[in-house]
Amino acid sequence: MTAIKHALQRDIFTPNDERLLSIVNVCKAGKKKKNCFLCATVTTERPVQVKMVKVKKSDKGDFYKRQIAWALRDLAVVDAKDAIKENPEFDLHFEKIYKWVASSTAEKNAFISCIWKLNQRYLRKKIDFVNVSSQLLEELPKVTEESVPSGENQSVTGGDEEVVDVYQELNAREEQDIEIMMEGCECAISNAEAFAERLSRELQVLDGANIQSIMASEKQVNILMKLLDEALKEVDQIELKLSSYEEMLQSVKEQMDQISESNHLIHLSNTNNVKLLSEIEFLVNHMDLAKGHIKALQEGDLASSRGIEACTNAADALLQCMNVALRPGHDMLLAVRQQQQRFSDLREQFARRLASHLNNVFVQQGHDQSSTLAQHSVELALPNHHPFHRDLLRYAKLMEWLKSTDYGKYEGLTKNYMDYLSRLYEREIKDFFEVAKIKMTGTTKESKKFGLHGSSGKLTGSTSSLNKLSVQSSGNRRSQSSSLLDMGNMSASDLDVADRTKFDKIFEQVLSELEPLCLAEQDFISKFFKLQQHQSMPGTMTEAEDLDGGTLSRQHNAGVPPPVSSEKDMIRQMMIKIFRCIEPELNNLIALGDKIDSFNSLYMLVKMSHHVWTAQNVDPASFLSTTLGNVLVTVKRNFDKCISNQIRQMEEVKISKKSKVGILPFVAEFEEFAGLAESIFKNAERRGDLDKAYTKLIRGVFVNVEKVANESQKTPRDVVMMENFHHIFATLSRLKISCLEAEKKEAKQKYTDHLQSYVIYSLGQPLEKLNHFFEGVEARVAQGIREEEVSYQLAFNKQELRKVIKEYPGKEVKKGLDNLYKKVDKHLCEEENLLQVVWHSMQDEFIRQYKHFEGLIARCYPGSGVTMEFTIQDILDYCSSIAQSH
Repeated sequence: MTAIKHALQRDIFTPNDERLLSIVNVCKAGKKKKNCFLCATVTTERPVQVKMVKVKKSDKGDFYKRQIAWALRDLAVVDAKDAIKENPEFDLHFEKIYKWVASSTAEKNAFISCIWKLNQRYLRKKIDFVNVSSQLLEELPKVTEESVPSGENQSVTGGDEEVVDVYQELNAREEQDIEIMMEGCECAISNAEAFAERLSRELQVLDGANIQSIMASEKQVNILMKLLDEALKEVDQIELKLSSYEEMLQSVKEQMDQISESNHLIHLSNTNNVKLLSEIEFLVNHMDLAKGHIKALQEGDLASSRGIEACTNAADALLQCMNVALRPGHDMLLAVRQQQQRFSDLREQFARRLASHLNNVFVQQGHDQSSTLAQHSVELALPNHHPFHRDLLRYAKLMEWLKSTDYGKYEGLTKNYMDYLSRLYEREIKDFFEVAKIKMTGTTKESKKFGLHGSSGKLTGSTSSLNKLSVQSSGNRRSQSSSLLDMGNMSASDLDVADRTKFDKIFEQVLSELEPLCLAEQDFISKFFKLQQHQSMPGTMTEAEDLDGGTLSRQHNAGVPPPVSSEKDMIRQMMIKIFRCIEPELNNLIALGDKIDSFNSLYMLVKMSHHVWTAQNVDPASFLSTTLGNVLVTVKRNFDKCISNQIRQMEEVKISKKSKVGILPFVAEFEEFAGLAESIFKNAERRGDLDKAYTKLIRGVFVNVEKVANESQKTPRDVVMMENFHHIFATLSRLKISCLEAEKKEAKQKYTDHLQSYVIYSLGQPLEKLNHFFEGVEARVAQGIREEEVSYQLAFNKQELRKVIKEYPGKEVKKGLDNLYKKVDKHLCEEENLLQVVWHSMQDEFIRQYKHFEGLIARCYPGSGVTMEFTIQDILDYCSSIAQSH
């Protein structure tokens, strides 16, 4: 802004003998913002003229030009819009109202102040200032040097600045005095020099009078000086008295300082004694272990309940003493260090004694539990470990103490417990599974058939012999299917429902025994070893090292407790090592059940799925849930293998060329499988697996029924298709399997289509020549010959028609139907009992053909009087008589 003022002063106002006092950058309110400058100026010549000039930048260049000017005396009102809030808008009321918006409120206020100042100095007419702050009008801003251009214009504006800043109007009294003075001197106006000399002489007279007055007051000055001297003497006396008083007070001050220092030392001593007593009491209260606790740690009985409780209390007290938070400097005290060393020795001594005792307890309990195995060798039940757990849980708090104080010994006890218990559980579980295998296979002879050997009343399982056996279930079923085809036996398995129910109960009992055993052991491990099994912490679990050796976790070093996030994983790893034989034994048992009967996989899939679902609801990451989940995968594979084997058996079926086909073995097997599966999977969790198997099986049945029908030589294809699809439709209708509704409708449609096809094919033989004759008639009509003109054809005239009809009298028709009945009876099997259904359909089809023939005779041979040798009633009588005779 300073540069702009300088430029405007130099280029616009100096050439016009004007001086720029204030400037504001504005634009018109409410329109497009075209900036211009409002300038307040005064002339350098007298009389002074005050103007307000609008200056605008030229459109053709960077120079400014004067646009319009107003005389300040024409300004009526200055409206600042708001006296309180800052507002850049203001109005100037000349002959019309000009509305402006300043670039800033500060510029607006400075400009309005300058207008007020000029109004006060140069105008008799006062301008109205509206909505202007009173503070703004009271403070007359100084005209700074910024408003004075430098250089050649300095001399021009200097005079005006002096007029603006120094000149003041005379007040009324001054004007009156000057008039009186001028009246007393006649030459005041005509001769200014004479008037000035007179005034000078009068001034000299006044100065002389003032000097005489001063000299007359010298006596009073001397009197005043005497009084001052007396006052100074009095001050000296007072100072002497004050000095004496100060000397006396100095001795008192020294004594008081000594007393104050003595009191401070006494207070400091008392404070130190109190602090020392507090520290001693803190150390005594927190680092003093009772003699009873020391004796319990050194000699306490770890076998009795009372001794265990005393040792637990002593261990807790020792831990509190060792974990006390010492204050700064305590660790430098010899007594504190000695006490800490004593505590460390007590902890080490008791930790060794506790670890040794618990190791002995583990060994002793293992031997005691082994002695009871003989009692369970013939029963399908696992020994109860509750007494063992109950006795060990008394040491749970001591194990927690050992875990927090000496993790190395705690980890050693954990390993020893896993070693002892894994061997014990391995013996118990293997014997338990051997008993289960014997009960599944039945007698000893049957056991040997499946690779098991009994000796002196106690079973020693030969797992290796089981592994050497190949899976024979599918082969057994194929051989059974072949023999069934040869022998005409329609049963799909030589094992009755009782055997399968027995297997189901044994398998359920095995899982029911294992589940509480694992849960009880896992709960005991969590409580005894103080591991949090139900708290899921964020982060990745650490992988355990080899179960036969090494540490439980790679995440922590020996002697350092693991973080809480890995404790759940530690429980799982301990369970894996303790029960490492469960999964292989379950897999062997499943393999045995599958060898006995492949349909056992259905029972195992349902039971195992239920137990896995139950275990996952309790804890999805537990050992039991993981192990049963792994075994469930094996069971599902066996189930899928069972389905695949059945489909393969369908594809490998060979039919006998000498006997009729009847119901195919795999159709009967599907019926057996579906009935068994529906009873097993009722309300089961894995119904979806069965539905998928159904879809695969029924597709295989459909495809292979058609394949066998195409290969059949003894039995017509339509009969094979009709009987088997009727059987399938009946099975699906009875079982009401929702996922096979589409296949049920398809089976019904195939059965109906092939029944109709067989009936039409068979009825073409009893009236063979008549059929051929009318087929020829229909062919001529189809070629375009009118029906009433067919009789004029040489091969199809009335004489030929009568000749053909005479060949089929009622006796011959009955004979042909009787032969047809016998032939149909030979084609159909007895199991499906479709003879009467087929015969009734043939009767209906024969009557339909009869009516068709009569219609052709009436249309093609009108008025000939030719009729069949038998009637519809004769056909009904013939069919009824033939059916009754057979």
